[in-house]
Order: sequence, then C-alpha cells, then structure tokens
Amino acid sequence: MSFLASRQQILVGIALALLMALTRSHHWATLYALPDASWAVFFLAAIYMRSYWAAPVLMLEAALVDYLAITWGGVSSFCVSPAYWFLIPAYGALFLAGRAYAHHLRLAWSSLPWLLACALAGAGLAELFASGGFYFFSGRFAEPSLAEFIPRLVKYFPAMLSSMALYLGLAAVVHVVVANSRGDARQAG
Repeated sequence: MSFLASRQQILVGIALALLMALTRSHHWATLYALPDASWAVFFLAAIYMRSYWAAPVLMLEAALVDYLAITWGGVSSFCVSPAYWFLIPAYGALFLAGRAYAHHLRLAWSSLPWLLACALAGAGLAELFASGGFYFFSGRFAEPSLAEFIPRLVKYFPAMLSSMALYLGLAAVVHVVVANSRGDARQAG
C-alpha cells in the first residue's frame, strides 16, 4: 500500500507521533500552542505507513498524552467520560479515510479531489463519533437532544476541520518537495 521503504515509514511514524504529542497536550490552539494535529496524524499515518498497527499505537499514544496532560499538565479532565471510547471509531474513521485516499495518491492535480473527499468524509465521521459520542453519552448534558447537538456541531466542527486542513496542507507541501527532490514523477500508493 505505501510507497515508502520500511526505514522511511518508521521515520514518518516517529514524526507523526511527535507532532501529535506536541500539539495534543494543549487541546486548544493559543498564541503559544499549535492546534491539535491528532486528526491529521491518523489520516496521514494511514497514507504513509503500511501497518494497520499504526492506528492502535497512535490511539494509545493519544490516551497517554491526554493522561499526562490532565495529571501533570493541568488540562481539565472534563472531556474524559464514558464517551472517551468514542474516540476509537472517530480515529478509526480518519485512518480508514486515509487508506482510501492512499489508493488515489498521485503527484498530480487529479489526486486533489480524492484528498478533499476522503479527508472531509473522515473528518465528518470523526466529528460525529467524537462530538456526538461526547454529547449523547458523556453524562455531562442533562437532556441531550438532536436540536441542541446540531448547533454544537456547527460551532466546533469548523475549528477541527481547519486544524486538520492546516496539517494536511503542510504535509502536501512536504510531500511535493520531497518527491520533486527525489525526482519522482509519480507517487502511487
């Protein structure tokens, strides 16, 4: 599936894990902290890494970073609830969307609609699982309803989507630069 050699996949995996660790601990972007890259990391790991083990390893990393951020970093534990388990299908959706895109990855403009469609589909499902799971199953809301959930979805999804788009855009630039520096005319998945 992946066009990278094993050593390159390991380096990409380490870089993605570091990116998630460095951005996830803050949970929200500030002047001093970058926005959370977790969504993009799962999507990109599926594209650049052969092993499906990347997804559960990254999920464990996300849980560990959350644990450390809460216990030692002073981040609020408000989001940790029984609904935390909904992050598994949320991140799984992003990973599978990345795998779907990997089949269409080319160093050509014709690949861009596939990237947009797969990223948007994965992000949409991730948001429904993560936010929907939290809203309906966390126990933090007295009487959850679809009428109340929709405005929350409209409020929070654009920020998550823009963070993901930022990192996917940067990854696309790096991909093109690296491919051109290697003289690759084609980058097929």
